[in-house]
Amino acid sequence: MTQDMPAFSGDDLPATIPMFPLPSALLLPGGHLPLNIFEPRYLAMVDAALASPSRLIGMVQPTEDDQARQSQNQPVPGLFSIGCAGRITYFQETEDQRYLIALTGVSRFRLLDQRLQPAGFRHAEVDWDEFQADLQADTSPIDRQPLIAVMKQYFKLKGFDADWSQIEQSNNDQLLATLSMVCPFEVAEKQALLEANDSSTRADLLIAMMEMALHEDNGGQDARH
Repeated sequence: MTQDMPAFSGDDLPATIPMFPLPSALLLPGGHLPLNIFEPRYLAMVDAALASPSRLIGMVQPTEDDQARQSQNQPVPGLFSIGCAGRITYFQETEDQRYLIALTGVSRFRLLDQRLQPAGFRHAEVDWDEFQADLQADTSPIDRQPLIAVMKQYFKLKGFDADWSQIEQSNNDQLLATLSMVCPFEVAEKQALLEANDSSTRADLLIAMMEMALHEDNGGQDARH
């Protein structure tokens, strides 16, 4: 949990929330996810979230194929069973009737069931109990030096620009959330990052994923120098 995360306690979190299934759109607790909303059903979803006391929307990834569905044994077919809820912390309506919003990640949840609303979006029944730690500061240590070192190589490979002085000054939560969200990992890899138990585990996963991409780009040679 970061300092600018909306203050929630376990009792504040609702049993049902509007749900937005979107592949590769990863939201983590403390992270910030900008969204461009234009489909009528999802405009209605945003309206419903804004009208609720919590202003929460649940982000969840669709599974990629039938094998993934079977291995996950999801209560809702076609969707991963763990997602992350974000509070609408920025909202703008455009002249061409789109919504530009930003979600700030609050807590992960386990998806229990869903119901299609008359307006066409899904309302999800969720359980928060196993993710109560998301509402507290994650104090698990991470070794930033190897993470940033492989990050610089990976960004060079992908042609990404970065403000490295700002990255060096960011706290662990911000660094991990941003890196997990912006890197073009596969859906299953992003889901693994979401489901990581703590910052230390998530940092190790990020290093492994970026090293694998560098390894493959080098034709199987070791990417570390």
